[in-house]
Amino acid sequence: MLTLPNPQHVYLTCGPTDLRKSIDALAALVQEGFGLDPFAPSLFVFCNRQRDKLKMLLWDHNGFWLLYRRLERGTFQWPTGGEGTVTVSSRELRWLDGLALEQCKAHPPVRAEAVM
Repeated sequence: MLTLPNPQHVYLTCGPTDLRKSIDALAALVQEGFGLDPFAPSLFVFCNRQRDKLKMLLWDHNGFWLLYRRLERGTFQWPTGGEGTVTVSSRELRWLDGLALEQCKAHPPVRAEAVM
């Protein structure tokens, strides 16, 4: 079974990124452009100009994972303002398929303490 490490942080790059970039070019962008450590236990997420494709870069103990996602319909709700990164939770990352990060309609997390 394929299991990916659970990242401590999720960084979305604001604005579009040229998704023709390889692992090395994306890692260099993280390090040089954003001043972040591409080898940290973090997920770095990049979106194309049309907002229908994502690339995600993640360091695992001896190499990088490069994940690619393409929507068949619709677009990702991507942060467009400024340059740099926006830090989101893993839960907020899943919202990008159709919900804006600023929305307040999502269900709050439930922390169950006992079975009724």
